[in-house]
Amino acid sequence: MKPAGGRIVLNSALINIIAIAVGAAIGANLRYSLSLWAAQRWGASFPYGTLIINVIGSFAIGLVLALATTRLNLSEPVRLLIVTGLLGGFTTFSSLSFEAYSLIMSGSWRAAGIYLASSFGLGMVGVFLGAGVARLLP
Repeated sequence: MKPAGGRIVLNSALINIIAIAVGAAIGANLRYSLSLWAAQRWGASFPYGTLIINVIGSFAIGLVLALATTRLNLSEPVRLLIVTGLLGGFTTFSSLSFEAYSLIMSGSWRAAGIYLASSFGLGMVGVFLGAGVARLLP
């Protein structure tokens, strides 16, 4: 930050860091809220919340990045806020990995396999659908 005529000017690196931080805070709180909702609705014996979050996040990243490369002219801070911050804070690959490990360690090999296959498969479907929706938009 440099004073310029009595006002503070933020350099682009600091703006990018702030954009990522704001997006990550929003994404993490959305993830937490959706995880609680899923556990209350269907129970905590299977990580439904993480599965839903990863599919939604995959769809959203497919949509946003396809639009950003074809139709939208997103500034670097906006792209970082949405993709790196919001979606990075929202999606939960590390949670997926730990939950699969926990299922395996508890002897639930079948549930772990279903969880991993459906997370990856539905995540890929989400990316393709998001990119497809982006191509259909006027």
